[in-house]
Amino acid sequence: MSGTQADPHLEIAHVLFMDIVGFSKSLINEQSEMLRQLNQIVRETAQVMAAEAAGKLIRLPTGDGMALAFFTTPNAPLRCAIEISQALKSHVALAVRIGINSGPVDEIVDVNERSNVAGIGITIAQRVMDCGDAGHILLSKRSADDLAQYGRWRPHLHEIGQCEVKHRVRLDIVNFHSDEVGNPATPEKLKKEREIATTPKSKALTGAMLAAATVMLLALGLWFFSHSSTRRAETMPAIPPEKRIAVLPFKPLLPENRDPVLELGMADTLIAKLSNSREIIVASLNSVRKFVGLEQDSLAGTGITGQFGPGRECPAGGRSNPGDRAPDQSWGRFVSLVRHL
Repeated sequence: MSGTQADPHLEIAHVLFMDIVGFSKSLINEQSEMLRQLNQIVRETAQVMAAEAAGKLIRLPTGDGMALAFFTTPNAPLRCAIEISQALKSHVALAVRIGINSGPVDEIVDVNERSNVAGIGITIAQRVMDCGDAGHILLSKRSADDLAQYGRWRPHLHEIGQCEVKHRVRLDIVNFHSDEVGNPATPEKLKKEREIATTPKSKALTGAMLAAATVMLLALGLWFFSHSSTRRAETMPAIPPEKRIAVLPFKPLLPENRDPVLELGMADTLIAKLSNSREIIVASLNSVRKFVGLEQDSLAGTGITGQFGPGRECPAGGRSNPGDRAPDQSWGRFVSLVRHL
């Protein structure tokens, strides 16, 4: 095909990927010291020195560790891991985990014009390492199958099952450990996955059913509350408007016929009678005492008649009939009016 770049030159690399456990939680000066110690230990291993001398090694710093790509033999990464683990016994504060894989890589040149590698071979090595804890030397199934052909390594290779890694990919993991190196414990990540996997489905189903039932009950409660509120609002009788009345002091038409005691007594009696009704609100006698004076009309100009609206009569108050000059006659007419009301 014209206009396309050349095919990548793939090689099989035997990759050792390692990092320092808890590196990000350490102080900056502590991180620098840990990296210095780890680099020194790695440089002094026999496998690294031999591969570098033969030009068969690419070292890649990763920030909290490194990757070593050997282009020699399948057992070179494992031999190097054993050397590193033995050297770390004198560095108790330096906790390292290691992942090993053999696979295709493409040798490239990075931004610093240094040799680098990319490809599934190094990616799987990192994923395998991510499954481990401090002290673990974990291998992919492919690397373990190659090493299991040798009697020296076979007794120390222990299959621990599958581990879920990035993008939900599951890898078969093998743990290498002996009396001197490695970590025989099951990685915490695999323990958690097994606990989830062994949880009875009935419990999970019961939990889901309880959650669904809770949601359904809440929905029914909200529906019942909203509908009951609507029904109460529809059936609630309308509150009739308040009816107010003011009983004004009775006054004679002629000033010489005034009897203040009789005038206030008539108003007070009528207020007391009308107050027994629950359908109207009657103003108290004290609130109408200001209309006792003869110089103003009890109804006109006071604004009180407006409270009864057009077409209504004030039920009490006003001026007495001109002919009702005798107190006893006025009182008789008043008693008849109260009985009528």
